[in-house]
Amino acid sequence: MTYKKMKRLLMLGGGHSEIPLILAAKELGYFVISTGNNPKGLGHAYADRFVCADFSNPLQMLKLAKDERVEAICSGCNDFALLSAAFVGESLGFKGHDSFEVSKKIHHKDKFRALCQELGVFTPKAFRACSIQDLEECIEKLDFPVMVKPIDLTGGKGISKVHSLAMAKEAFLLATQKSKSPCVVVEEFVTGTNHGFSALIQDQKVVFYFADNEQYFLNPYLVSGANTPSTLQESSLKQLKNDVEKIAQTLNLCDGIFHVQLIESPKHGPVIIEACRRAPGDFYVELVRYATGVPYSKYLVMAETGKGFPKISKNKRADFVLRHCVMANEEGVFESIEFDSRVDKNIFDKHIWAKKGDWVEDKLYYKAGIVFLKFDELQEMQDKTLLMNEYIKCKINPFD
Repeated sequence: MTYKKMKRLLMLGGGHSEIPLILAAKELGYFVISTGNNPKGLGHAYADRFVCADFSNPLQMLKLAKDERVEAICSGCNDFALLSAAFVGESLGFKGHDSFEVSKKIHHKDKFRALCQELGVFTPKAFRACSIQDLEECIEKLDFPVMVKPIDLTGGKGISKVHSLAMAKEAFLLATQKSKSPCVVVEEFVTGTNHGFSALIQDQKVVFYFADNEQYFLNPYLVSGANTPSTLQESSLKQLKNDVEKIAQTLNLCDGIFHVQLIESPKHGPVIIEACRRAPGDFYVELVRYATGVPYSKYLVMAETGKGFPKISKNKRADFVLRHCVMANEEGVFESIEFDSRVDKNIFDKHIWAKKGDWVEDKLYYKAGIVFLKFDELQEMQDKTLLMNEYIKCKINPFD
């Protein structure tokens, strides 16, 4: 098949997280054009063509899609990219995407909290604040500690847990400085265990779901690992399935992924704290594939290109698999990654992109690579997960 005859697909993003999606799109026969502000993104090398552009700008993406004469668009692993993909899809009549307005109801925290409260889906009690005066009024309605979050960012960016009004004001300024929006969400702090719940929906019904247990390292708001099977209660899984279907039916969502992050609270059960309709990052799609055999990245691309995806007969019980992000515990110059012999037999796949001499400027966000491990039994997985940052760790030479 020549490039001229191949259908052209625009992938919004080209970092390491987009690699499985780009490969899946090529497997489906597309000529893949990746885009983003970072020409050094690892995923661009896997695409057929790269165009440097800002995927968070919907109008810029619409122009790029027209200039490149693409016939499909995929959002990659970023909420801004998802919103731009929805805008372009709606503008050009591409199947596989919700409308721009519907997409904002899911991907903007203030709108999503309001939607969940309207539908009776349990989320943290939350308020929108667009000024310090608003913030003060919101704080009066909640008990400390309180969370302050940008409405449009993911990956823990701009999030603060505050214990006083003075801290809340500082958090408000931090969040709005990092965000494209002048507003924040102020919400109650919920305790419990952290999990992911990733579903595929067809005709607003959940036809497949996958659940995990999340791990965190130095940054309490950035997921550094996930293992499966999940320890979520069966009642929580049932409730999450019902919640996703309720949201899907209310918004008339198109077929595809609906992914949530949640806290399982001893008091309230599953409390949804984040939701998105795009692939989670850091090779999460590969975690699903390795644990269940479902080709998640392929199905997500099929959904976003309007092809639909095959029926999944039943939910297969997940194998004992861990996805571990290799992170640094200090700033400095990257030297190497040290692997403890006690996990040698468990490692079956790894993607390492850090190079000796790289600068680690922010230990809270730096990732040197991703490692997948498989275990024979639940107890082994749980025990080794607790020590994974000791078993696999970055050797860093401090800055002079």
